[in-house]
Amino acid sequence: MFNSYKCFFWDSKFNTLRPVKKVNRINIECLIGIDSAKKNLMENTKHFARGLSANNVLLWGSRGMGKSSLVKAVHFEVNNNINPNLYLIEIEKNDLSTIPLLLANLEDDSKRFIIFCDDLSFENTNDNYKSLKTILEGGLEEKPSNVLFYATSNRRHLIPKSLIDDDTYDSINSKENIDEKISLSDRFGIWIGFHKCTHDDYKEMVLNYAKQFNIHFLKDEFLYEATQWSINRGSRSGRVAWQFILNYCAQK
Repeated sequence: MFNSYKCFFWDSKFNTLRPVKKVNRINIECLIGIDSAKKNLMENTKHFARGLSANNVLLWGSRGMGKSSLVKAVHFEVNNNINPNLYLIEIEKNDLSTIPLLLANLEDDSKRFIIFCDDLSFENTNDNYKSLKTILEGGLEEKPSNVLFYATSNRRHLIPKSLIDDDTYDSINSKENIDEKISLSDRFGIWIGFHKCTHDDYKEMVLNYAKQFNIHFLKDEFLYEATQWSINRGSRSGRVAWQFILNYCAQK
């Protein structure tokens, strides 16, 4: 399978890797307004692909600003241009407890693997975070050198802010539990923040999409419609810009 596919989904039910035959991915040039994030993630991924030291990465921040899209786009670029034996494996957050079983499938040192968890977060009753220590820092057994962990989250500390600020958690055990979860994010060597885009960034996004897909338009009318779309949605982001483009093309 590794000869035919570059992206996989971890199927914890059968403890196997399922190849992704058609990856949901966009061109890295379409990701606008996150140049610093692109540079940092690309540099870290290139280091890893070349067998150099690299960090686990937490991409956190505003919804729809391209966190997961960037992970997939960077993997594609590095796999094509640096190391064809770099693989991306997605794991559901509810399956984190099966990470040791997944790692048993990744013992080929000639290949390098990025394990990717999208929308990672933990509620107060969720203990899956403990399983991440295996891959972030290792336990008694050394963490595999050919494996990195990338995660996206809307939360910088991976747990709801209400749990951090809530004064009702006054028992020692509860506070220690919260502190342990907060400290998990500190185990990521690199944090990359994604923030809400400005109106100028949003306009650049829709114009860039139009250029990438060769869409013909009258600029003032096009940008007015894009602005109205974002107002109706109540937000501006790369995702909103993409949704506008889909709607615009369907109507034209």
